[in-house]
Amino acid sequence: MTPPPTPRLYRVAVPVPLPSLFDYLPGPARAGLEPGQRVLVRFGPRKLVGVVMASAETSDLPLERLQPLLAVLDDHEPVVTGEQLRLLRWCAHYYKHPPGEVLFNALPPALRRSEGRLPEPPSQLRLLPAGRERLDEGPGRAPAQHRVLAALADGPLAPGALREKAAATAALVRTVQENGWVASEPRGAAAPVPGQAPAPTGEQARVLEALHNAPDGFACHLLDGVTGSGKTEVYLRLAEHVLGKGRQVLLLVPEIGLTPQLLRRFRSRLGLEPVVSHSGIASGERLEAWAAALRGDAKLLIGTRSALFLPLREPGLIIMDEAHDASFKQQDGFRYSARDVAVKRALELDVPIVLGTATPSLESLNNAAQGRFRHHRLVERATGAPPPAWRVVDLCGQHIDGGLSARALEAIGDTLARREQVLVFLNRRGYAPVLLCHDCGWHADCRFCDAHLTWHRSGRRLHCHHCGERQPAPRFCPECGADALEGAGEGTEQLEQVLSRHFPETDLYRVDRDRVRRKGELEAVVEAVRGGDPCLLVGTQMLAKGHHFPRVTLVVVVNLDQALYSADFRAMERMAQVLVQVAGRAGRADHPGTVILQTHHPEHEGLRTLVREGYGVFAAQLLEERRLAGLPPFAYQATVRAEAPERARVQAFLESAREAWPGAAETVFGPFPAMMERRGGRIRWYLLLQSDNRNTLQSLLDRFVPRLRGLETARRVRWTVDLDPQEF
Repeated sequence: MTPPPTPRLYRVAVPVPLPSLFDYLPGPARAGLEPGQRVLVRFGPRKLVGVVMASAETSDLPLERLQPLLAVLDDHEPVVTGEQLRLLRWCAHYYKHPPGEVLFNALPPALRRSEGRLPEPPSQLRLLPAGRERLDEGPGRAPAQHRVLAALADGPLAPGALREKAAATAALVRTVQENGWVASEPRGAAAPVPGQAPAPTGEQARVLEALHNAPDGFACHLLDGVTGSGKTEVYLRLAEHVLGKGRQVLLLVPEIGLTPQLLRRFRSRLGLEPVVSHSGIASGERLEAWAAALRGDAKLLIGTRSALFLPLREPGLIIMDEAHDASFKQQDGFRYSARDVAVKRALELDVPIVLGTATPSLESLNNAAQGRFRHHRLVERATGAPPPAWRVVDLCGQHIDGGLSARALEAIGDTLARREQVLVFLNRRGYAPVLLCHDCGWHADCRFCDAHLTWHRSGRRLHCHHCGERQPAPRFCPECGADALEGAGEGTEQLEQVLSRHFPETDLYRVDRDRVRRKGELEAVVEAVRGGDPCLLVGTQMLAKGHHFPRVTLVVVVNLDQALYSADFRAMERMAQVLVQVAGRAGRADHPGTVILQTHHPEHEGLRTLVREGYGVFAAQLLEERRLAGLPPFAYQATVRAEAPERARVQAFLESAREAWPGAAETVFGPFPAMMERRGGRIRWYLLLQSDNRNTLQSLLDRFVPRLRGLETARRVRWTVDLDPQEF
């Protein structure tokens, strides 16, 4: 077959913060490079890995000014598929981010380096007829070779397994292959051995019927199910159906901590080994996952936000668990929403996507109301258990011990006496959020952030949870020298100490980022709690979602008051999601559950609505408030974020950016300081851009962003554009 002619040049994506692709001459490499293949290029004084995006005949630059490609890194096939390239081009355009950075954000770390290569597909060694004849002749004067052949007599083996079984070296295995006795071949996937499936509940059966009866192709399904309603069972049955057609399933979860139990459940139920991809695994494992997905060998893929960009040869279904979760939005660098990009990818692949959650975001609920999403509800727990009962405790005037009221401590004692389990939730780690002097009022502040240093009593250190600054905790007040330093407020470390004092005979597990850091530690705690013995669980959001603890019957929420009067218009929505998620850990099995909510504001209207009428009514009220205020999801926003060591630079850039905005004056607001103005030693401000039409906002940004790059003040700050911002 005649190779395709060599084009005059290639357009290459390079991982640099510039808004364009770069033209390169083919050089001496070879003809016919395909989009998605990696190349080595010279970029200024550096040699960088690039990805071919397209070929072209003309360039905006004279050909004599173009550099040639230095090398082709992928000899056989592209490492990025055409579908992925189209998706990543769309992401770069929609999120106004440099295309090279977008593309390299999607690649596994090993493929971002010039020495990185896709691994060979898994192989196995099989005994050939000539080898069987040699085996029948007996060991003779080559017992080691005979041992290798005998090891393969019962069937093919992977190279490593063969070497182990036959106590053979790699050189010995090569010898029997060269003799024509053994052949290497691709390893076939083991036939799945599915586990027993429980009978679906009536609600699950109705949802599954609706999903199965939906027309083939793209549709976005919002699976809105209360905690414990069996959303995972719906995922399993949908995955089983799609896998039965030989197609791939991609399941996205918000946090690494949720993957072990999901893996165990999917593995045992579907009878196959899921391929896992997230930042917590080694670079080599992420590369293996990419390669298996690219070959189509990986049928079930499970991962966090970054797994969204895995290649899919035979796509059949995308599932996003806990779809409301804020961690699905990337908050630095390439700031994308995995939920929105997942819906876009499902549309382009023409496959269904299921967004599962007990607390849908207001955007998802509005999309369902507008008919863009199909709304499926599970309103009852799969076990038939009733929803937990709520008890609101007014903290005003109460004696508090480490954040816990007398009523909460009494309820904890009663629950443990019944040999049941208790979860105490506080989304604040450390011993106390601030260390202060009782004599003069001094308190420990971070040198680099507008934040107090959190006191970690264990290890006697002060730690900034925003920039990572750490320093030893002083013994005496640095201001007045008094021996009067004490913690103000509560953290999980203090709760652990207080509960250990009140209930010294009870096993206590603390789950936060300080205590649970190594691989397997969270899973070990989960398994211990599932053992069923009476115990206390103390933790942060790591405990709030996805976990099934059948013996937890009491949940105590220490305090969520900081969200009730926040300046962030999303704070109430997020508070409600966390509260409903953590409350859902109570009473999921045979024993009824109770949730104690401690607050200084028991009469807050939103809080009362949530507790008395549930998340659905609460969310409907928030949606109406957003509609009246002209806020998302009834408007579309972008921010220009800027930071620098000096405030004057940031303000000067954003003022000039405001003047460059091509939209009407009523569509630009600010500049404003960020809610934490100084972080990591840098001053942070933003400009808010808003429109009631997404396409209009995109069109304005297409004109605006090039103007920003041309501003003289832009070179003095670090700035970025954030579409659909979630933080301010």
